[in-house]
Amino acid sequence: MAHDPHHEPHHDHDHDHDHEHEHERHGHDHGHDGDHSELGAMDLRVRALQSVLSQKGYIDPAALDVLIDTYQSKIGPRNGARVVARAWVDPTYREWLMRDASAAIASLDFTGRQGEHMIAVENTDDQHNMVVCTLCSCYPWPVLGLPPTWYKSAVYRSRAVKDPRGVLAEFGVSLPDTTAIRVWDSTAEVRYLVVPQRPAGTEGWSEDRLADLVTRDSMIGTGLARTPEQR
Repeated sequence: MAHDPHHEPHHDHDHDHDHEHEHERHGHDHGHDGDHSELGAMDLRVRALQSVLSQKGYIDPAALDVLIDTYQSKIGPRNGARVVARAWVDPTYREWLMRDASAAIASLDFTGRQGEHMIAVENTDDQHNMVVCTLCSCYPWPVLGLPPTWYKSAVYRSRAVKDPRGVLAEFGVSLPDTTAIRVWDSTAEVRYLVVPQRPAGTEGWSEDRLADLVTRDSMIGTGLARTPEQR
């Protein structure tokens, strides 16, 4: 396979290719399934079908919107939040997650298409991680639910690589200059889960309580986990 630097993990201030070995190990080649190439057409067909069914009175658009929002914002991300909360409280599970995310996530029964091959990347004081799919919208549905509209936009896909710090600022995230920002490019073969830093003041909290602090955006890297006060 010819080397393609476009698919390397990207850095905030460092665009040399010192991570080429990871490119080779994870096969950073967007060998996408056919469903991605038809995403735009499929979206239009779904919208047209929804419109017809609504006009005929078969579905309630408001109820459908609630259902979609529930899956996108609540049910889906709750799976990933449980994974993160377990990693926060269980060092053995955390080590397993960082070594073999696919198996660790599957142990909690969060499996399915587009989540078969997962890699977990952990935020620290020294490094913040963001996830993007530069060529389409590869996304770990089993742990994060439906991808947000902005994740699929060309603007996010290009700017997250070129100006990650600026994109984070627009999401309301300001990091110290000493914190490097690394951008991971998802593919049809590999998808990423960001493990955000555990907020201070949560010592002794249960997994369920901690999971309430984990947001979808924090697991993409465009946000941080909620603080106890924000909860």
